Amino acid sequence: MPLPPAPTQRASRLTHTAFESALLDDETAPALIQVETKIRPTPTAAIAPAVSAALSVNSGLKPAHRSRKPKLDSQTPTQAPVDTKPAHNKPALVPTPTPTASHTSRRPKTTPRAKQGTGPRKLFVLDTNVLMHDPISLFRFEEHDVYLPMIVLEELDGHKKGMTEVARNARQTSRSLDALASAQGDDLVKGSPLNTTGHTDATGHLFFQTQALDLSLPLALPQGKADNQILGVVKALGQMHAPREVVLVSKDINMRVKARALGLHAEDYQNDKTLEDGDLLYPGSLALPSDFWTKNGKTVESWQQGTQTFYRISGPIVPSLFMNQFVYYEAPGEPSLYARVTEIRGKTAVLRTLKDFGHQKNAVWGVTARNREQNFALNVLTDPDIDFVTLAGTAGTGKTLMALAAGLTQVLDDRRYTEIIMTRATVSVGEDIGFLPGTEEEKMGPWMGALDDNLEFLAKGDGGNSGEWGRAATNELIKSRIKVKSMNFMRGRTFMNKYVIIDEAQNLTPKQMKTLITRAGPGTKIICMGNLAQIDTPYLTEGSSGLTFAVDRFKGWAHGGHITLARGERSRLADFASDAL
Repeated sequence: MPLPPAPTQRASRLTHTAFESALLDDETAPALIQVETKIRPTPTAAIAPAVSAALSVNSGLKPAHRSRKPKLDSQTPTQAPVDTKPAHNKPALVPTPTPTASHTSRRPKTTPRAKQGTGPRKLFVLDTNVLMHDPISLFRFEEHDVYLPMIVLEELDGHKKGMTEVARNARQTSRSLDALASAQGDDLVKGSPLNTTGHTDATGHLFFQTQALDLSLPLALPQGKADNQILGVVKALGQMHAPREVVLVSKDINMRVKARALGLHAEDYQNDKTLEDGDLLYPGSLALPSDFWTKNGKTVESWQQGTQTFYRISGPIVPSLFMNQFVYYEAPGEPSLYARVTEIRGKTAVLRTLKDFGHQKNAVWGVTARNREQNFALNVLTDPDIDFVTLAGTAGTGKTLMALAAGLTQVLDDRRYTEIIMTRATVSVGEDIGFLPGTEEEKMGPWMGALDDNLEFLAKGDGGNSGEWGRAATNELIKSRIKVKSMNFMRGRTFMNKYVIIDEAQNLTPKQMKTLITRAGPGTKIICMGNLAQIDTPYLTEGSSGLTFAVDRFKGWAHGGHITLARGERSRLADFASDAL
């Protein structure tokens, strides 16, 4: 039977959700009602639904920065033409009849369309580290307003120089603030609409501190420190705008603790988090239920092509599958199945059995798989149809060794790629040892200890079973095909027919990850590896790491693969230390 048509891609990105913004807040609704009542006569009952929609106010939305889902464009109009019925998505502002109890209520009824953009608008005060962490954070708060203390602008100015990612973010934030301020003109007291620069999701306003505030803080918090000045601003704003909710947003844990100790509302910036919990990370593999063959045995179609077997399955398990996801079936007394999803079409999916890299005859540069997940990883690393691979796992699971072995085989044996390019995030575990001498590759040498260790093992072979190339090739030949590059000079480059390994990817931000992945040219394969339990970059967590971001965004792509390595194979000492310490 011929091979089925090419696999179709499965959408994996988060769905878009439209957020509606309120036309009237609690303060202006009664005033507008009275003005409209004096100017125009009472309209007929035909426009009652429009009046109810115009007066509806959203209530109960969590802070906008907690939403991880992209949102559709929405913009709150300041005035709409008079009409006898509401628009499709936005209620129209119409002449209002004589106020009644339902119209003058401080909390009008909420229409179903306005369910997600609720309640009185909050005022979010941003800490400097939020802007330097995500320069687009200004526009992540939907219908709520954003306030920037003057000390925040001072700190941004102090961090804008340099070539670091923080300095670039500070400069981008400054440009956004300049565009917002210039659009409003000289009068900044009324606030600058956040949607004037094209970010139509943000329907609130940006306010700058334009006057001195009464920064009354306890004596234990001296006002000379920038963090304490921001806390004083939050406290003063809470008193000025009561009962409106004023929230401090900061990535600094100690800052949030001090704010709560003063009775202020403080929250972490969470819009950058791909996942709320690291345990929800896509593992890349799925265990088939024990009754899989009992329920699906009669409907499964199978055929042979070369050394691989294909299965076409259907049933309730298909919607939970992703492209290039590994599935396995293990049961006592029954034959095991190890396969990869190669096609998803409607209610059916096609599984293709895997190559057994645990057998010595299939060794990759002398390396064989020692467990199920390593076999999955070697299958996706050696597949020419897979352009992007992510490997996650604890220390000693074999990520670097397998990536290098697969790369050397495909560069030196198969001639599929011209060379291996390896880079990593240069984040120190301890104190920095200062500037390093030499060329770019020599400066990266101390960071590439893992590369040297694994190359030494691969050059010698494991028990003399490293294959023909492994026995003949010298370290100089191997290293001549491996280039070590610094991430600092990646912008503007294009790698063609290269095998790129990005080590310690858990220390990258999503923006840095995007910068590196977009360097890929025709015929290039990129491998991202990392351990989410060893994040050394400040303000990065398991949920906001660039590795987590890449795994989630490439989930289900027809030319991408991921596997989480579960068991360490370095040594019994390393395995015990990983679990016990």
